[in-house]
Amino acid sequence: MNYEEMLKKAKESLPKVQNKCERFEMPKVKGHVEGNRTIIINIFAIADQISRPADHILKFLQRELATPGFFQDKRLVFGRKLTSSMINDKLHKYVQTFVLCDQCCKPDTKLLEEEGKLIKKCMACGTKSPVLAKI
Repeated sequence: MNYEEMLKKAKESLPKVQNKCERFEMPKVKGHVEGNRTIIINIFAIADQISRPADHILKFLQRELATPGFFQDKRLVFGRKLTSSMINDKLHKYVQTFVLCDQCCKPDTKLLEEEGKLIKKCMACGTKSPVLAKI
């Protein structure tokens, strides 16, 4: 057996490397439309799952969806009809921007304010990265 054959055999016996950021499963909104309003019933569960305040998520969604919204009991009420796919897309954008680490893609981050700028600090790998989006 020559060197090339041994190298090929060794490479085939190596385990496949997973280079994904799939540990975190994105939460999906649950809700319904009542007249001209859209009601999300699990916003506080989503906020707990991604470790962010519900107020922060609300501000982002209001800006992205261009609609007024408010909390009523344990629900989030938007002032117009919205599809769940629209809300889920914007929620996914929020998680990408404000939750997942830019380096290791883990959701174990905290938002800090340093010198007037919003910084996302990863508790898993220690990376600090600026958050470029504004709310």
